[in-house]
Amino acid sequence: MKKNSLVNHVNMPSGHKGKKKWSRDDTELTLVGLPCFIWYIIFSYLPMFGLLIAFKSYKISPGHGFLYSLFKSDWVGFRNFSFFVKSNAFSMLLRNTVLYNLVFIILGMLIPVTLAIMISQIYNRFSKKAYQTMMVLPHFLSWVVASYFVYAFLRPDKGLANIVLQALGRESIQWYSSPQYWPFILVITQVWKTVGYSMVVYLAGITSIDRSLYEAAVIDGASKRQQARYITLPSIKPLVIMMFILNVGKIFYSDFGLFYQVTQRIPNSLYNTVSTFDTYIFAALQSNTPIGQTAAAALFQAVACCITILLVNYIVSKLDKDSAII
Repeated sequence: MKKNSLVNHVNMPSGHKGKKKWSRDDTELTLVGLPCFIWYIIFSYLPMFGLLIAFKSYKISPGHGFLYSLFKSDWVGFRNFSFFVKSNAFSMLLRNTVLYNLVFIILGMLIPVTLAIMISQIYNRFSKKAYQTMMVLPHFLSWVVASYFVYAFLRPDKGLANIVLQALGRESIQWYSSPQYWPFILVITQVWKTVGYSMVVYLAGITSIDRSLYEAAVIDGASKRQQARYITLPSIKPLVIMMFILNVGKIFYSDFGLFYQVTQRIPNSLYNTVSTFDTYIFAALQSNTPIGQTAAAALFQAVACCITILLVNYIVSKLDKDSAII
């Protein structure tokens, strides 16, 4: 008994010895992370104070600043949200935003994963780097530049698409007045611009797989397809699920440059086909729409995305706990 008590006494740290002292490494890491912390405080957290606008009938008080006008404006509760949800455009905006994003999410997983597996099977280093560079290059182009590429194909008079149609004996198409084609045009453009960057992410996950697994599979006579099915895909499964959760968390947002710049600022003929929440908010800011209703629409997006990512993460945690983010 005495021996056990002595051992427990020796192993039990005293109160002042159990506390970890602040070290020089902690000071250096704090100084390194301080600029990022300040940036987030100034540009991410302080602006959240403006969310109050969504619950107020904001009116500018002559001769006073923003804060005075904000506090003096009348509270309207959820009236701004009710106006947005009950508006005639809400169902159309919700349909376009969600459906486009669902297609982007599905293709954004299938195509990059397939390309990453194919490129990982290329043994010529020069060819592999060349293919990666060509696929990633569109990611670094702004949507303004990409929109001019699309316009060069679709312009009514001398566009490449109409030249090809005329060469085949068909009539030219007024692309910017034909909404039935734009779901396909937007999807193709989105995939062209983003698939390369996503492919690099999955390719990095594939390169981290132990090569001895593939060597053992080759000895056992496994084909390339079997190697991809039984080794590559199970190994990058956590990465694929993580990217899926993050992408679903943005399902109520849309790429403003894609829907606004590529369509040449959304002409009236394409409004019901390509308008999303982001383009609606941008148009509202340029119109006489009360800023409280615009802020309510933006806050609706943020809250809906937060609920979505938490819900999807919860479902994933029930199916595979190790693959959940939280």
